[in-house]
Amino acid sequence: MYLIPLEHIAYIFIPVAVVAYVYFKWLGNTYEVAVASLRMIVQLLLIGYVLIYLFENDSVLLGLSVIVVMITVSSLITLRNIEQKSMHVYGIIFVAIAFGGTVNLFLVIDWVLALDPLYEPKYVIPLAGMIYANAMNSVSLAAERFSNEIHVNSYEKARAVALKASLIPRINAFLAVGLVSLPGMMTGQILSGVDPLIAVRYQIVVMAMIIGSAGLSVICYLYLMRQLAKP
Repeated sequence: MYLIPLEHIAYIFIPVAVVAYVYFKWLGNTYEVAVASLRMIVQLLLIGYVLIYLFENDSVLLGLSVIVVMITVSSLITLRNIEQKSMHVYGIIFVAIAFGGTVNLFLVIDWVLALDPLYEPKYVIPLAGMIYANAMNSVSLAAERFSNEIHVNSYEKARAVALKASLIPRINAFLAVGLVSLPGMMTGQILSGVDPLIAVRYQIVVMAMIIGSAGLSVICYLYLMRQLAKP
């Protein structure tokens, strides 16, 4: 597989710099894009070294600790994007992401891939990352929309609007895959020399896993939020 020189990576940040500048000017002196970009680079460089260690260590306890950290951090990021912030709401978000993500992770590693032993770091950690990050994004969309809708609509109406909004990106991805886009995982496998038909099988699993984790997490979140909704 072609190894991208570090200096060539800088070229792709030219459009990012333009976006960061316009974001700064239009939104009023905010460095969010620049800070997020810097964090992304640092975090990915660090996780590269961490993954080397994790892949060489088959400790189940260590793997579970990594998954708990993923759920904890993704829940905190989700809470950041909504108005109603409290430990109770954080707990609801945590349970929702943990439930939707873990059900799908178990199905993939135990039933689809049939791993033996069940915990193989090179499979479990990347899959868990995809699943919980996807659940985080979907719950964030649902939470933001639900918090707006519940002020003007009944719980049932707000719930329906939030669920639909949170799944629009996932449904669009289903409709566009193969016609408009080749997903990242499939593209990466093809670039690394994997047979396209094999890559397709893995991508089907990933796509189903993504909408499954998103849907279950959002449904769980909206169900648990009913107690906090206005009568």
